[in-house]
Amino acid sequence: MTKNLTYQEHELVALLKEKDERGFTYLYDNYAGALNGIILQIIPDQNLANDILQEVFVNIWRRIDSYDAGKGRLFTWMLNIARNAAIDMTRSKAFQNNQRNREFDNTVHSKADGRLFEQIDHIGLSKVINELREEHRELIELSYLKGYTHEEIAGLLEIPLGTVKTRIRAALLQMRKLLS
Repeated sequence: MTKNLTYQEHELVALLKEKDERGFTYLYDNYAGALNGIILQIIPDQNLANDILQEVFVNIWRRIDSYDAGKGRLFTWMLNIARNAAIDMTRSKAFQNNQRNREFDNTVHSKADGRLFEQIDHIGLSKVINELREEHRELIELSYLKGYTHEEIAGLLEIPLGTVKTRIRAALLQMRKLLS
């Protein structure tokens, strides 16, 4: 019977802040797929992505009191937690050592092959990303979907760091307009 139950965002947040397990179950059932898709864009290993996803939901459960609805939507807040957890993993020594032992992939810096958009389509981002100018789309993909830092993007694209930051800001403003 609870599978058909839906919550408004503020109701869900209230349940989570009360540490109500129904809220957590609903959260996991409705958001795990989208968060896992974001994690997989940064960490393409499904087993490791599952571990990170579990860590993300524990962090959401523990840190829900820090969520401020005035600063953004719950999904955006959770997406940032997931993205940051995946990026943190890529920066860990254990992950980097594991990557050194793997076979080199020649397509590391190639453009998305379409898989990216198939995986994130269920959260509605592909349409918005496709409407961005090419230079903005590339920066959003590198920064938010592949986990590169602004400095790494500047080096990769051989453009000044200030230009990267300015273009990403413009891209986010354009995305905000498209989403309104």
